[in-house]
Amino acid sequence: MDIRNEEGASGGRYAAELEGHEAEMTYSRTSPKLIIIDHTAVPDALRGKGVGQALALHAVEAARAGGWKIIPLCPFFKAQAQHHPEWKDVVN
Repeated sequence: MDIRNEEGASGGRYAAELEGHEAEMTYSRTSPKLIIIDHTAVPDALRGKGVGQALALHAVEAARAGGWKIIPLCPFFKAQAQHHPEWKDVVN
């Protein structure tokens, strides 16, 4: 699954397209070293296919590569982070 990043001046989103449907995880950038993940949307047609988890992992890997931290406001991302203690290096 290909995940692309679309970034604007104050935030952006990670988007994944699968089977003609698009899922996204949006974030706000509070500083060069901190983002807030605020929303995850996965269409019903993609539920149960690991798309949301793939977006969350992509965000974690991007944070590690970019040297920033993540504040999880999104309930889905927050739940994923609780299931993945190995993400604590980037998730506040």
